[in-house]
Amino acid sequence: MKALGIAATGMLAQQTNVDVISNNIANANTTGFKSSRAAFQDLVYQTVHREGALTSEAGTARPTGVDVGLGVHTAGTVRLNTQGGLVATENQLDLAIDGKGYFTVSLPDGSQGYTRDGSFQLSAQGQIVNLQGYEIDPGVNVPENTVNLEINESGLIMAYVENNPVPLELGRITMTTFTNEGGLKPLGNNLLAATTASGDPLAANPGDPGIGIVRQGHLESSNVNIIQQITDLISAQRAYEMNSKAIETADQMMSSANQIK
Repeated sequence: MKALGIAATGMLAQQTNVDVISNNIANANTTGFKSSRAAFQDLVYQTVHREGALTSEAGTARPTGVDVGLGVHTAGTVRLNTQGGLVATENQLDLAIDGKGYFTVSLPDGSQGYTRDGSFQLSAQGQIVNLQGYEIDPGVNVPENTVNLEINESGLIMAYVENNPVPLELGRITMTTFTNEGGLKPLGNNLLAATTASGDPLAANPGDPGIGIVRQGHLESSNVNIIQQITDLISAQRAYEMNSKAIETADQMMSSANQIK
């Protein structure tokens, strides 16, 4: 009897499903967070009788086979890259991407990280950094006596220094896109890393065709749908309970068979 092992794979799969859903719910208020879903695939099948096999000397054939599946496994977690809502903060260094693309930051090891979290601040040296202190790439230095900072939809940064009515152009915030966003590796701290599956990073300017624009004074909220997540959680719980029931039933059947004399 294979039911014990089959149901066990189902319980493990639903445990992974609950883990993913729990992570989504926990990050419901995380800036720029993208929810995920667990994707499952059935395992190999054991063929007892092959379809199309001859059943008589007259040439009749079996229309269907007898194939018993051996359970399920987690094929991956799929990140849902839908746009989150934009929340006004009135902070001039809070930036949101309205559309496709990622901000780029320089990591301490010299590599690059990618994020939708535009909660930027100024370092002690006047550099624009994220909440971990990682500098935005390409780097921008804000003059010490800047009284106002304006960033337009194209990412152009203009600084008004002291009483000078003419703004000083500091640089431009660029965007990065990927052929396969789902292939990006999550690093934590709202950061993602490029992989061979995501493809090489493609640099672009905000507002380019197919590229999002920058919204100053806004942050992108999480795209987690709490109601849907609670519904999925209940469904996963029921599936887990049914797999547990299948194990209990299989155990009872084996106990009955062992008692036959």
